[in-house]
Amino acid sequence: MPHVARVITVSDRSAAGLREDRGGPLAVSLLRDAGFDCADAAVVADGADSVEAALRVAVTAGPGLIVTTGGTGIAPRDRTPEGTARVLDRELPGVAEELRRRGLSDTPLSVISRGLAGIVDPGTLVVNLPGSTRAVASGIAVIVEIAPHVLDQLAGGDHA
Repeated sequence: MPHVARVITVSDRSAAGLREDRGGPLAVSLLRDAGFDCADAAVVADGADSVEAALRVAVTAGPGLIVTTGGTGIAPRDRTPEGTARVLDRELPGVAEELRRRGLSDTPLSVISRGLAGIVDPGTLVVNLPGSTRAVASGIAVIVEIAPHVLDQLAGGDHA
C-alpha cells in the first residue's frame, strides 16, 4: 500500500485566484511519480494562522507526508515556518539543512529559506519547501529519498 502524501500551497495570490499555483501541482505530480498516494494540492493564504489550520486539518486525515510550498522566505507575510512550528512535535533540522544545501545548485538565495521539517506524532512527516518550481523539484527529490524510511520508523519499523 503506498504512503499517503498531501500538498499545501501557501500563497496569498494563488488563494485569491490572482496567480496560478505551479509549485503545488508539480509537487503532487512528482510525489505521485514516486509512488505516493497524493490528492491534488490545497491552497491557503499566507500567514502563520492559515498554515497552522491547514496543517492541523491535513494531520487529522491520518499519518503520512505533508509538504507545504511557499511562504518560507523573508517577505512580511512569509510565515509558513511559524505556523508549522506550532504543529510540529519534533523538528528534523538536518532535513531542512539538506534542502537548503541542495537548493544552492539552483540559486544562492536558497540559504534564506526558513523552511522547517519535522514530525507530528504519532506518524506524520511535515516538510516546508519554497514556492518556486525549481525549489519544489529539488526538494521533492530529497523528500522521496527519506520519507519512506521516516514513515516506516514512525510506524514502528526496525532500523535498516
